[in-house]
Amino acid sequence: MLKRLLLALLIFSVVIVIFRGALYRAAVTYQSVGQRLSYKITNENLIQYIEENTKEVTQIEDIIRESLSLTSKKLSFSFAKASNDPNQLIETGVANCIGYSTMFCSVCNYLIAQNDLLEHWEASAHIGQLNVFGVNIHSYLNSPFFKDHDYVVIENKQTKEKFAVDPSVNDYLRIGYIRLGGKSKSLRVKSAI
Repeated sequence: MLKRLLLALLIFSVVIVIFRGALYRAAVTYQSVGQRLSYKITNENLIQYIEENTKEVTQIEDIIRESLSLTSKKLSFSFAKASNDPNQLIETGVANCIGYSTMFCSVCNYLIAQNDLLEHWEASAHIGQLNVFGVNIHSYLNSPFFKDHDYVVIENKQTKEKFAVDPSVNDYLRIGYIRLGGKSKSLRVKSAI
């Protein structure tokens, strides 16, 4: 009996790990309540870091994947107050969800520009509310730190196709794309990151 229970628990755990992205997208939706300031990358160390650590990218999905990787390799999450400017974050290496989003957004836009895709694509950092099974979780959290949560939308300016990612969730749970709620068009998810 114990062996069967342990086997069932193991199988359940493996299924959760394998399908964590799909399960997360089924349970959690992000609702935008505003946008963050966009930062242009000016720090030479950040430019050098991006250029030395970026594999060849030609498609927007490649740019998103590389930007998530570069962000997670450089940042560690902190609940303490931290800068939101990627030009400073490259030096400190510590950020909260706002810093993760602004860093990812800036790196993504830098790579979009480097690949001559600015006419088509743009990344923007959003202030969001998370709904779990349709319930806004922020109304149950008393700390000002949890009043909202930041994420990034990468949008095609002509077709309005959107990809949405949460760089801090990606860093810790390896969940790539997220689901937008509200009036947002549903996202095409080509591959889980």
